Amino acid sequence: MELDYVLNGTASGSVADRLLESNFDVGSLRPYIGDDNRSVFVDRMVGNELKAVPVHNATATLRKDDWKLLDEAILPIAKARLKAVADLRSRGLQFTIPNGMGKTMFEYETQSDITPAEASMDGISRSVSDRPLFELKNLPLPIIHKEFFFTARQIQASRNGGSPLDTTTAQLAARQVAEGAEKMLIGTFGQIAFGGGNVYGYTNFPNRLTKTMTAPDGTNQATTVREVLNMRKLAQDKNYFGPYALYVSTTWDEYLDDDYSSSKGTNTLRQRLAAIDGITGIQTLDYLPDKTMVLLHLGVEVARAVIGMDITTVQWDSHGGLQKNFKVMTIQVPQIRADQSLQTGIVHGTYA
Repeated sequence: MELDYVLNGTASGSVADRLLESNFDVGSLRPYIGDDNRSVFVDRMVGNELKAVPVHNATATLRKDDWKLLDEAILPIAKARLKAVADLRSRGLQFTIPNGMGKTMFEYETQSDITPAEASMDGISRSVSDRPLFELKNLPLPIIHKEFFFTARQIQASRNGGSPLDTTTAQLAARQVAEGAEKMLIGTFGQIAFGGGNVYGYTNFPNRLTKTMTAPDGTNQATTVREVLNMRKLAQDKNYFGPYALYVSTTWDEYLDDDYSSSKGTNTLRQRLAAIDGITGIQTLDYLPDKTMVLLHLGVEVARAVIGMDITTVQWDSHGGLQKNFKVMTIQVPQIRADQSLQTGIVHGTYA
């Protein structure tokens, strides 16, 4: 086993050396051989443009087309699993941290409200002077990662035979990484605590609102509608008025897609719930625990994705260069928030 680490600004190991020398730019771990078969390049952002930058005293195994093959195999698989994460990012509910690999914590503040306005006939009487209070919080920035490898012989054989590398293992690694990011947002990844902060998701956030629901049986659709309306009311009572996303576990699917109205095939329970004012869509999340619904107020004050690094693949050598190691990794951390009164716009519904 080989161990690379960075401690107090000193690197040990080839991987740690390259990261420290490049200010933790993961591009340094994606070198490729140029068209002349001698020069080594990495792709880096120069201004607003991605450019090939030559690097010296570095070795590369893959050509640029090899990296392209890996990325084209990995990214579609990963994106397909990121339903809840993609929902936040597509709505602009995200915050990007430049060079997230070089940071372990994200600091942010919670804010209190101020007292209500007053009314008088002349406007002369003084109202209560007020200002919001702020409290500093920490959010850990863990790296979600999974490794795989090729031998140098496999890579050379693929070139000699004219056939591309088998990317099945790379796709499986990407799937595992994407599932980890999705589970972290949902709240089923497991406890993550570091530096006095915790990473929470929708179903394990301590300040979430909860609702006990009635088990569906195919005949009580109206009860489900009423209970979802109650979930919306719980959020509204905490001053979260939408828009909302409604997430459901797979156990709900057979009931949501069943007929709701007496006229067969004209209206399903899913369509009826989607018609509730404020609900922008209903989505089944594969990793949401069984018998679960989550109503989410779509606002940065409740939930957003903190992006330190999008899904990427890096490479390094071991066993004297005979084994080419790869790691699919990402920093996509949910930031689930409540105000200083511990109020939030997440309603977690479950039935026995």
